[in-house]
Amino acid sequence: HRETEFNERQRQLINRLFDGFKGKLTANKWAKMAGCSRVVAESDIADLVAKGVLTEDHSARHAAYILRPPSETIL
Repeated sequence: HRETEFNERQRQLINRLFDGFKGKLTANKWAKMAGCSRVVAESDIADLVAKGVLTEDHSARHAAYILRPPSETIL
Protein backbone atom coordinates (compact mmCIF):
# COMPACT_ATOMS: atom_id res chain seq x y z
CA HIS A 1 0.00 0.00 0.00
CA ARG A 2 2.93 2.32 -0.56
CA GLU A 3 0.98 4.36 -3.08
CA THR A 4 -2.30 4.31 -1.12
CA GLU A 5 -3.35 7.58 0.45
CA PHE A 6 -4.44 7.56 4.10
CA ASN A 7 -5.58 10.36 6.36
CA GLU A 8 -3.74 10.94 9.64
CA ARG A 9 -6.34 9.03 11.71
CA GLN A 10 -6.04 6.05 9.37
CA ARG A 11 -2.24 6.08 9.69
CA GLN A 12 -2.63 6.15 13.46
CA LEU A 13 -5.07 3.23 13.33
CA ILE A 14 -2.84 1.11 11.10
CA ASN A 15 0.16 1.78 13.35
CA ARG A 16 -1.82 0.78 16.43
CA LEU A 17 -2.89 -2.45 14.78
CA PHE A 18 0.71 -3.27 13.83
CA ASP A 19 1.86 -2.47 17.37
CA GLY A 20 -0.31 -5.23 18.83
CA PHE A 21 -3.80 -3.79 19.33
CA LYS A 22 -5.55 -5.58 22.22
CA GLY A 23 -9.09 -6.84 21.68
CA LYS A 24 -11.34 -6.31 18.69
CA LEU A 25 -11.29 -3.14 16.60
CA THR A 26 -14.74 -1.58 16.44
CA ALA A 27 -15.94 1.82 15.28
CA ASN A 28 -16.77 2.76 18.88
CA LYS A 29 -13.27 1.93 20.11
CA TRP A 30 -11.67 3.75 17.22
CA ALA A 31 -13.83 6.84 17.79
CA LYS A 32 -12.74 7.00 21.43
CA MET A 33 -9.05 6.45 20.64
CA ALA A 34 -8.98 8.96 17.77
CA GLY A 35 -11.17 11.53 19.50
CA CYS A 36 -13.63 11.63 16.62
CA SER A 37 -17.30 10.84 16.13
CA ARG A 38 -18.49 7.31 15.49
CA VAL A 39 -19.59 8.38 11.99
CA VAL A 40 -16.04 9.54 11.17
CA ALA A 41 -14.60 6.34 12.66
CA GLU A 42 -16.97 4.22 10.56
CA SER A 43 -15.96 6.20 7.48
CA ASP A 44 -12.24 5.68 8.21
CA ILE A 45 -12.76 1.95 8.69
CA ALA A 46 -14.97 1.55 5.61
CA ASP A 47 -12.34 3.32 3.52
CA LEU A 48 -9.61 1.02 4.86
CA VAL A 49 -11.76 -2.02 4.05
CA ALA A 50 -12.33 -0.69 0.51
CA LYS A 51 -8.57 -0.14 0.11
CA GLY A 52 -7.87 -3.72 1.21
CA VAL A 53 -6.10 -2.84 4.45
CA LEU A 54 -8.77 -4.15 6.84
CA THR A 55 -11.22 -7.01 6.65
CA GLU A 56 -14.21 -7.83 8.81
CA ASP A 57 -13.51 -10.23 11.68
CA HIS A 58 -16.29 -12.75 11.16
CA SER A 59 -15.58 -14.43 14.51
CA ALA A 60 -16.84 -11.34 16.36
CA ARG A 61 -20.46 -10.97 17.46
CA HIS A 62 -20.62 -7.36 16.31
CA ALA A 63 -18.86 -5.53 13.50
CA ALA A 64 -15.14 -5.77 14.23
CA TYR A 65 -12.12 -5.52 11.96
CA ILE A 66 -8.60 -6.89 11.60
CA LEU A 67 -5.68 -6.22 9.30
CA ARG A 68 -6.14 -8.08 6.02
CA PRO A 69 -3.52 -10.84 5.77
CA PRO A 70 -0.96 -10.06 3.04
CA SER A 71 -1.80 -13.32 1.27
CA GLU A 72 -5.34 -12.10 0.51
CA THR A 73 -5.41 -10.08 -2.65
CA ILE A 74 -8.11 -7.87 -4.07
CA LEU A 75 -8.89 -8.38 -7.73
